[in-house]
Amino acid sequence: MRPTRLALVKSLLPKLALSIGLGDDGTPTLLKPTELFDAKPQDVWLEIGFGAGEHLVALARANPNIGFIGCDPFLEGVGKLLSQIEAEGLANIRIFPGDVNRLITALPGACLGKVFALFPDPWPKKRHNKRRLVNKGFLNSLARIMCDDAEFRFSTDHDEYGRWVLRFLLEHQAFDWSTRRPNDWRARPVDGIVTRYEQKALAAGRTCIYLQFRRRQRV
Repeated sequence: MRPTRLALVKSLLPKLALSIGLGDDGTPTLLKPTELFDAKPQDVWLEIGFGAGEHLVALARANPNIGFIGCDPFLEGVGKLLSQIEAEGLANIRIFPGDVNRLITALPGACLGKVFALFPDPWPKKRHNKRRLVNKGFLNSLARIMCDDAEFRFSTDHDEYGRWVLRFLLEHQAFDWSTRRPNDWRARPVDGIVTRYEQKALAAGRTCIYLQFRRRQRV
């Protein structure tokens, strides 16, 4: 890591990182998402695996009234994100530099308006499929923390993983597919922001899959 980014990890990250405490019974203490920011946001959105942070920063810049939580366990990406936050003076991003499943257990029900998972590792070898982000348990947890009508956006350039994720989402009773036309899943959302990884995938001739699902109204 570059010295300037390493310095930010030491100085700026402690101010922006989310800390999850444990109760007397050992369960995570629930966070209060709207209270994590200096100014109370209109809504809170989560990006899982923000990579170099360009998508998260672009969202935060375009939506100053929204609070953003970025989750990624890789310190190199955290350093890149911190550099952009400092350069642009963004005050509406908080960071969880760890496993998203641990973060989810500390979030209260119906607290997120949007969740993004863009080009996560597809773990293409069959013996590694269990490491994939999206599965029934993950979607159960996601359904709990998403508000009614909240949006989940997922993208990948790995066809088999795209089919895997689509199957789990279509089978889940809490989610509705937002597609309206036959090829919607081949088109980036109109307000979507191109990531570096997506640019590389397209330049290499790989086809990208874009899935948009809504959290159904609770009964």
